[in-house]
Amino acid sequence: MKKQFSVLKKSFLLFALMFASIPVFSQSNLIVGSWRLTAADKILSDGKQVADYGANPRGIAIFTADGHYMIEIFRSERLKFASGDRAKGTPDEYRDAVLSASCHFGTYTVDETKGTITFHTERASYPNWDETTRVSGFKLEGNKLTWRVPPRPDGTTPVSVFSRIP
Repeated sequence: MKKQFSVLKKSFLLFALMFASIPVFSQSNLIVGSWRLTAADKILSDGKQVADYGANPRGIAIFTADGHYMIEIFRSERLKFASGDRAKGTPDEYRDAVLSASCHFGTYTVDETKGTITFHTERASYPNWDETTRVSGFKLEGNKLTWRVPPRPDGTTPVSVFSRIP
């Protein structure tokens, strides 16, 4: 009997260790789904909110129930490459391409009590965000999802606003 109990105990411990190593994402069903960008603004140091990606930015955010996300934000007016070849752009064309888009993907967690989304970014159009974790405060009002990114080095605070895609 002791031997059977010992084998059972070892099996249980192995089972528990197996599941302890699998990442678990506690998700809020509130934000799961697809969202269309309606504004990509920034708050200036004087508190004024202005457009950051032009008057009509375009973008999408997708949050899955199993904790994955993808976000793409693009300025509506973007400089085309005169050569028609992405490998032969001018310095100004490359600069504009980088500064007119913000894209990243990875996993996320939501803390409804604190009102935060934690982005565990795997890759981003801004390489300094690769393999990083960032926490943003969020607000959900009906089908409108808004979050603020931590302030940039210049002191401005990006604000992203999305509406749920039905």
